[in-house]
Amino acid sequence: MNFDHDSGEFSRLHNLFTFHLGIAVALSWVTSLYAAVYAPWVRNIRPLIDPATVGPVESTWSYLFIFPVVLTTAWLISIFGQNLFAQFRLLKNQAVEFAIAAIVAFAMFYLSIDRAVAAMLIGM
Repeated sequence: MNFDHDSGEFSRLHNLFTFHLGIAVALSWVTSLYAAVYAPWVRNIRPLIDPATVGPVESTWSYLFIFPVVLTTAWLISIFGQNLFAQFRLLKNQAVEFAIAAIVAFAMFYLSIDRAVAAMLIGM
């Protein structure tokens, strides 16, 4: 009986997580594509955003689209790896595992939107 309850709880949490991650992926792509219309397409966009930074060269393409690509990859792995994730556990509480995954996904989503907004602001 306990296995059935755990399996049902995992399915419920997984479906909820996958649905919301899909929404985050869609919003991330839409925002990045919208920002791509306004962003200056240069080899190194970082000095345009913050002239005080001296860091690695990052093109506009990689600056805008790296996080949407990572989020999309995570979403697809989440969808197609459901059975693997159901068997693999790090913690006893599944809700805590999904909460950690949600925090990481939200941080990636936030960084994606933040980069898109920064690129739009220098382009306008």
